[in-house]
Amino acid sequence: MPTKKTKSYTLDEMKDKFIGKKGSPVREKYEYELRMDLLGQMIKTTRKERNLTQEQLGQLLGVQKAQISKLENSANSASIDTILKVFQALKAEISFQVKLENNFVKI
Repeated sequence: MPTKKTKSYTLDEMKDKFIGKKGSPVREKYEYELRMDLLGQMIKTTRKERNLTQEQLGQLLGVQKAQISKLENSANSASIDTILKVFQALKAEISFQVKLENNFVKI
């Protein structure tokens, strides 16, 4: 009996097929939301490493606990200024990379 060959796919191929090609509006939205979710998780992880509650971090920033929760669960609506203030309050360094064609610029 002949054996059936299994085809493997890369993650990018699967994203292209099920989410949309790179550069398409749907794919861009997906990638943006993924980055924002990761940013929220980084904030939460760093806060916990500093042994702070959401309420304590909120007090450092002068905001309510609910705002910290919202930020950790979805950083979509956060401004860069807010993100910088959060990491500053957490005594954590953050850097941004901007890609200009084939060159990276670190901020």
